[in-house]
Amino acid sequence: MIPVEVLGVRVELPTNQPIVVLRERSGDRYLPIWIGAPEASAIAYAQQGVTPPRPLTHDLIGLLLDGLGHSLEAVHIDALRDKVFYATLIIDGKPIECRPSDAIAVALRTQTPISVAEAVLDEAGIAMAPEEDDEVERFREFLDQVSPEDFEAPQDPGAGES
Repeated sequence: MIPVEVLGVRVELPTNQPIVVLRERSGDRYLPIWIGAPEASAIAYAQQGVTPPRPLTHDLIGLLLDGLGHSLEAVHIDALRDKVFYATLIIDGKPIECRPSDAIAVALRTQTPISVAEAVLDEAGIAMAPEEDDEVERFREFLDQVSPEDFEAPQDPGAGES
């Protein structure tokens, strides 16, 4: 497993599909993973240090683990099959399968290390040469300006909670 950090979330144009980008800690590969809008918001909230007035689902998972005396030891992005990424939460040494976006959102809230299987990075990772650092810096600037609300799906004005 190769340790990675969460670089951030961005929106792929023209599809407006959110992507979370992971970066190899001691290398030059990046791993883009297409995710849903709610998970993109959850990841962006965690990265920005936003504390909601009431716990969101990923906050609740962390609170439950802590309240029950368990710990999330690691998050592994461990497989890529048919263009779908798979992740595992390691809780008290036991693996629990989940979606990478959910695993990343919980990991950010619990300060849990995230790792990617070498085979996954080999297959889906994108290497960036040092001269592409300007592009990475522009991407970081974009991430600094984006807010979680940018990932919210448009609401049907006739729909809503009652």
